[in-house]
Amino acid sequence: MNPLDGFQVDPATLGFVGEGLERPECILAERDGTLWVADGRGGVMVIAPDGTQRLILQGKANTATGFHDRLVAAQGSLPNGLCFDPDGALLIANWGTERLEWMTRDGQTTVLLDQIDGQRLGKVNFVACDLAGRLWLTVTTRMQPWTDHVRTKSHDGYIALIDDRGARIVADGLCGTNELRFDPSGEWLYVAETTARRVTRFRVQGDALTDREIYGPSNVGGFCDGIAFDAYGNLWTTLVMADRLVAITPKGDLRLILDLGGDPVALAALDAAWEAGTLTPELMQATGGTLCRWMASLTFGGSDLRTVYLGSLQGSRIPFFRSPVAGLPLPGW
Repeated sequence: MNPLDGFQVDPATLGFVGEGLERPECILAERDGTLWVADGRGGVMVIAPDGTQRLILQGKANTATGFHDRLVAAQGSLPNGLCFDPDGALLIANWGTERLEWMTRDGQTTVLLDQIDGQRLGKVNFVACDLAGRLWLTVTTRMQPWTDHVRTKSHDGYIALIDDRGARIVADGLCGTNELRFDPSGEWLYVAETTARRVTRFRVQGDALTDREIYGPSNVGGFCDGIAFDAYGNLWTTLVMADRLVAITPKGDLRLILDLGGDPVALAALDAAWEAGTLTPELMQATGGTLCRWMASLTFGGSDLRTVYLGSLQGSRIPFFRSPVAGLPLPGW
């Protein structure tokens, strides 16, 4: 029996952590309850288990070795996706600087990657570390401004692999590449194609991605953004702008877990414009609720990995609730 059978979160039961956060898009949780949260001021907010907060702004590194051979200042920084490296430092997919960056826990920051094959990366979105210590990077679009991509549904996003051989594109032609995750075996890589409103998966064969296919519904009902597996095998995903949390079951069915949506008229106008290819920033901005405006990511935390934290693009607090099933542990947990 799927532990999500009959489960749905009442918005009135949500708890909240954090105050005055700026674009808390991505959240990392540690065993002791500490949260590391992307912050739009150009750094990461650390929230201790007792609720105290400390903003770490990105600054220049004092030393440079290996990959860390170029310095980066916080100007223009807009951290998006985060993950820990094997030593506990932070890897940052920086939407603002369009770079993959490495940051120590005191803020010293260096550039790992800012181009591939002599070309700028584009809108860097998310980074993940696999069990072998390799880095996988998503780029949403190469278009400037990036909002043209949302209107045209351009298939110019990609996934890059960074290992001891360097950086290279391993999957191209994606539509709004966003968060990616691996299944427990590491055999399959799953990625949210946000602007296509679908989740796609690839078979991982060494350093190649093959057997591309849509996973679950061809349209999950909104702009899927963050994704995460639970221990049963359900793939949870946020629907940004709709402010909903859903899950794709191992059978491919879609389950609604939480609905925090705002004006249904604005959301209907957004959906119609997406279908017609006439989406505008104004239509996008009209959507969203108040509790987790533009819900963007989810993270399983707590000592038992059953506390779900929700990140957002326009919120200032982090909602959380208890899940009936634990999350799948990420590398390093």
